[in-house]
Amino acid sequence: MAIQWYPGHMTQARKKAEETMEFVDIVIEVLDARVPEASHNPVINEMRLFRQRPNLKILNKADLADPKITQDWLNYFNKQPNTKAVALSCKKPGDASKIPKLCLALAPHRGTHLKPLRMLIMGIPNVGKSTLMNALLNRRVAKVGDEPAVTKSQQRFDLSETMSITDTPGMMWPKIAYESDGYMLAASHAIGRNAVIDEDVALFLADNLLKTYPALLNARYKLDAMKIDVNAIDGVDLLEAIAKRRSYKRHDGLWDTEKTAVAFLTDYRSGAIGRVSLESPQSRDAMMQSFDKSTLENNRENPEAISREHEDAP
Repeated sequence: MAIQWYPGHMTQARKKAEETMEFVDIVIEVLDARVPEASHNPVINEMRLFRQRPNLKILNKADLADPKITQDWLNYFNKQPNTKAVALSCKKPGDASKIPKLCLALAPHRGTHLKPLRMLIMGIPNVGKSTLMNALLNRRVAKVGDEPAVTKSQQRFDLSETMSITDTPGMMWPKIAYESDGYMLAASHAIGRNAVIDEDVALFLADNLLKTYPALLNARYKLDAMKIDVNAIDGVDLLEAIAKRRSYKRHDGLWDTEKTAVAFLTDYRSGAIGRVSLESPQSRDAMMQSFDKSTLENNRENPEAISREHEDAP
């Protein structure tokens, strides 16, 4: 089942962001380092390119992501024009202090009393924008919570006499095009729980990590001690093994799949499993090629769909 989540207040947040974009010099886009492309909002890119604003991409939560894959993403993003990418953890003292200097490098004509540097922080929900704001200002000015869409309105602050920064609410886009993106975002807690089924998300995550980080799963859940070959199981088997290991049973004697799913997702989100990334530039490219191929094949099998698209086109 495809996951979609676009709360009503985000339409207003988008309109307000479009207005503010005209009066800023730099767009700071905060991404989740574990899912950098899946957590990139294409609407932000459209607005930024329309206003021709340079972009600082912050791969936040880098302490939770696979460092090798994070470096691959930095290389990928830093090849894009008018863009600088950096990996950091906003919770680490000192990491946030690097940001103003990076922004000045992208807008060297700003940062004076006559022309202060005006920065705009954007990103999807729960990627750490508010934590970043608090770290930059060295005081609690933005509400922080481990739930998506905590911030509901824009806030502007002066970092100094020559720099200001505006925080924006987390903003999704109207339709998530790729099913796997929805599941990666849900696993990473960027989508409200009312829009997802935890068991489905946990199963997706389990299948993903079994392919990419079997050793970490074995170490976390002691699968070998249960005589389970981590390389010979699927997501369903893994979640059942976790339920058995932790004795998660319902009153009727069956394994508690919901409790197990929440525990597994929490382990991933907190970093208890280890430093993992759910996508790489290579896996992203393979996914896109597979999607394009399946779309082409579907159009060949359903020529009426192509005709309808042409009829509906303006």
